[in-house]
Amino acid sequence: MREIIFYRTEGGQCPVERFLDSLSSQQAKKVAWVLRLVEELDSVPGQYFRKLVNTQGIWEVRASFGGNIFRLLGFLWGSRLVVLVHGFQKKTRDTPPQDIGVAEERKRDYLLRKEQKR
Repeated sequence: MREIIFYRTEGGQCPVERFLDSLSSQQAKKVAWVLRLVEELDSVPGQYFRKLVNTQGIWEVRASFGGNIFRLLGFLWGSRLVVLVHGFQKKTRDTPPQDIGVAEERKRDYLLRKEQKR
């Protein structure tokens, strides 16, 4: 089992919550269903959860509903924790490099602040 948490900025903002709040209730239900799969299944099918190549350890939670494609980006922390740092509606075939960059920057911020608390 995995645990999923959402990244918060130093000021307390939660970009993933803000993204999820922008979805319709049906879209949000589908994303929540996929998040439960990621938490509960030891081996999550790649159509729902996969590591992005050529990134700094960024993973992608994949959900689609009614022709819309949604992605939540994050990283693994330890053996069972998934930290989601960014969400967006995908409109192109490949994951946009700017969205990967946002995820990598938030990962660096999260890890730096974790290290400073030690």
